[in-house]
Amino acid sequence: MVASFSILGDMVREIAGNRVALRVIAGPDTDAHSFQPRPSDAEALRGAAVLVRNGLGFDPWFDRLARAAGGPRQPIIVTATEGITPRSMEAHAHGHGPTERRTQHSVGPRRVADPHAWQDLRLAQSYVRAIARGLVAADPAGAAAIERGADAYAGRLGALDAWVRAQVATVPEARRRVITSHDAFGYFGAAYGIQFMAPQGLSSAAEASAAEVARLIRQVRAEAITAVFVESATSPATLQRLAQEAGVRVRGRLYADALSPPNGPAPTFEAMVRHNVGLLVPAMRGEA
Repeated sequence: MVASFSILGDMVREIAGNRVALRVIAGPDTDAHSFQPRPSDAEALRGAAVLVRNGLGFDPWFDRLARAAGGPRQPIIVTATEGITPRSMEAHAHGHGPTERRTQHSVGPRRVADPHAWQDLRLAQSYVRAIARGLVAADPAGAAAIERGADAYAGRLGALDAWVRAQVATVPEARRRVITSHDAFGYFGAAYGIQFMAPQGLSSAAEASAAEVARLIRQVRAEAITAVFVESATSPATLQRLAQEAGVRVRGRLYADALSPPNGPAPTFEAMVRHNVGLLVPAMRGEA
């Protein structure tokens, strides 16, 4: 089977264990927003029994890859966000390049779905159920084992959700403000009561406008925001400039759209969440 990017791949492994041979197309530290598949990636999809994608416009390149791959049989396509009611935001923050940004600004704001639903751990449990359904459809004989794996994993994510809430509760509400590279933490903020702001908008491939960077610099100064972070799969240049001009320091590197390699701080989805919270909470408090 094939998963579009590293977070989905980790979920599949946690649910199915060694029952599946898995290929992940956009691997660790790879920006899935702007990923450019290679011909060998299309070959990996050919003949796969199950394809797992995020949906909500996050990985459309995976859909194109699946159509181009063909193969002797029709795969089961799992959309991990199936059944989730997405957050929405203005489309002009979702451009994938300067031309698209200009075009969208010229026609005015419209709403698009935010695809980063895994950032809310309660919704991540919905991902687990959707993936498990697809795996069972492809391997009915393994249904009991797959469902046990899904139940155990969903249970751990539920416990992790409670831990995140307890950690964030230690931060005064007035200090729960964070600047990140792009707007990947909307679900996390809505679920756990944190305001996230980003110069690059919804897509890491979008270009930050000078006006937006200047607005965030003023806000950082006025509200004494101390939680400023770069992200693992995006260029740090804009955030480093923002932090320098605002007179604050970048507090570390968050993982949003991709896991780290195995020897990094976020090799699994659960480790990613713990890593991010471990940086966010002391930074929001203003601790050294």
